[in-house]
Amino acid sequence: MTTAITHYIGGKHIAGRGGRTTPIFNPATGEQSGAAPVAGTADVNEAVAAANKAAPGWAATTPLRRARILNRFLRIMEERIDRLADVITAEHGKVHSDAKGEIQRGLEVVEFATGAPQLLKGEITESVGTGVDSHALRQPLGVVAGITPFNFPAMVPMWMFPVALACGNTFILKPSERDPSASLLIAEWLTEAGLPDGVFNVVHGDKETVDALLHHPDISAISFVGSTPIARYIYETAAQTGKRCQALGGAKNHMIIMPDADMDRATDALMGAAYGSAGERCMAISVAVPVGEGTAAALLAKLEPKVRALKIGPGTDPEAEMGPLVTRQHLDKVRGYIDAGVTEGAKLVVDGRDFRMQGYEKGYFIGGTLFDGVTTDMKIYKEEIFGPVLAVARAPDYATAARMVNEHEFGNGTSIFTRDGDTAREFAHAIKVGMVGINVPIPVPMAFHSFGGWKASLFGDHHMHGPEGVRFYTRLKTITSSWPTGIRTGADFVMPTMK
Repeated sequence: MTTAITHYIGGKHIAGRGGRTTPIFNPATGEQSGAAPVAGTADVNEAVAAANKAAPGWAATTPLRRARILNRFLRIMEERIDRLADVITAEHGKVHSDAKGEIQRGLEVVEFATGAPQLLKGEITESVGTGVDSHALRQPLGVVAGITPFNFPAMVPMWMFPVALACGNTFILKPSERDPSASLLIAEWLTEAGLPDGVFNVVHGDKETVDALLHHPDISAISFVGSTPIARYIYETAAQTGKRCQALGGAKNHMIIMPDADMDRATDALMGAAYGSAGERCMAISVAVPVGEGTAAALLAKLEPKVRALKIGPGTDPEAEMGPLVTRQHLDKVRGYIDAGVTEGAKLVVDGRDFRMQGYEKGYFIGGTLFDGVTTDMKIYKEEIFGPVLAVARAPDYATAARMVNEHEFGNGTSIFTRDGDTAREFAHAIKVGMVGINVPIPVPMAFHSFGGWKASLFGDHHMHGPEGVRFYTRLKTITSSWPTGIRTGADFVMPTMK
């Protein structure tokens, strides 16, 4: 028996009028568990109409009242975190503890957004000229939309909507059609927390739905996280239709391991960063760059047995360290990358292609995979695999390792493991990547900082959440005022100055 998913528009579950559905599968069993409707233009129009109707009242709601609603939502989420994690595990496949971890990181953005009264304070300068004052303030954009990926069905939406709502916007979420149920729980709990109907809406679908959002004249801004080709398309289409856009794309994150690194610490860090969430993270480390042959030999000696010993199982198994991939198609894609690595001449140290999970033979499982001898011209080095595949690409010295990072198409995240402060400082200063870790494998910033990469990993001028998020979801207005003082100077026909 499958479950029917609905849209959530104007505070109500709506079946939709699109006429098409997409299947939802349990990645551990390979069985269909539900179906989600595909929103057509009429459904998107209905969601935008609901958001437009709610927008004036929500924008006029004081920042303190908005913050109180977000605070209530935060409490609800904290109380029901296991329920939401269960839904994520069932549809995405990640282990339960990882699902709870992503929810917690999302909740930190909600916590940040509850500071709306502080975040939205303006600026004022008295007497910029004789009898003239100037002040600046930030106002909401109106109706904004978020298009989010399958790998973090709770966290990535929470990078977007809490800040958007805190700033006084109404929001339309288009989650991944592969694991949409988390978004509906979030919508229901926001309503329960007191959010007015129409302020937060959910529409499901595919490219038809995305295009309807991109081309709707009443949507002022689009936030997106996904692959680079789609991010580029989203950004270019949004720009053509006059929308503000932040579109986060793909990644190929390197970790440089220096000869002086704590090798045990570096190895453990690589294991979690490369194989956690089955590698389905935009911040996953997928390339290890040991500097020097001795460093490479020491790293491989510690890494290989750990990869072979990975505990793989369904996300409901509390002992599992890694669950299945999200879909059969993605499983085939990751296997294809491993095939390509072998064909191109990389040394396959650990082969995960033949892994089978007893009792879950139809599930989308793959074992941890480790390559050595990877070079910069290989497909498995250049492209984002988005699976549990780690490539070791050796470098003779630090300069070569840093050049590998800087010359790569992507610039999302990177890390270096070293005990040398000079090397670490040089790396942090000169590396051409948006998020940098020093002895930290996954340098995802806390919610009160902002998340985003460089190069082909980000399209747009603003990173997500933190101060950048507030700037993205508001527009600046500057008011210059003068009140009668009894002094008249007559008309002035030149550019005003403050001499």
